[in-house]
Amino acid sequence: MRHGRRVKKLGRPADQRRALLRSLATQLIRHGQITTTKTRAKAVRSEVDKIITLAKDGSLSARRQAIAYLYDKNLVHSLFENVQERYANRNGGYTRVLRTVRRRGDNAEMAIIELV
Repeated sequence: MRHGRRVKKLGRPADQRRALLRSLATQLIRHGQITTTKTRAKAVRSEVDKIITLAKDGSLSARRQAIAYLYDKNLVHSLFENVQERYANRNGGYTRVLRTVRRRGDNAEMAIIELV
């Protein structure tokens, strides 16, 4: 039973799903926006919000947790430097999911997820 489970399974085993979400979160923080399927965008949204909340905390423990999750150590350092002035007055909701046209090959719902 999946009572109360928030993240979709995305048609992958648990280890591949975790790696997919980590890589999508890393690319989203690096580039500011990415295009992916709507389900993946909704799944990665909560992960990126958690990482940005850690960056707003700014403690050593939060920095280590972010380094353990994201694939790029230098990206974590730049995130922790820039997030204080960018999201100082915002309490959550750091990402925006915009629906786009469906993918041509399999008609999957596509979306752009971007940092606000």
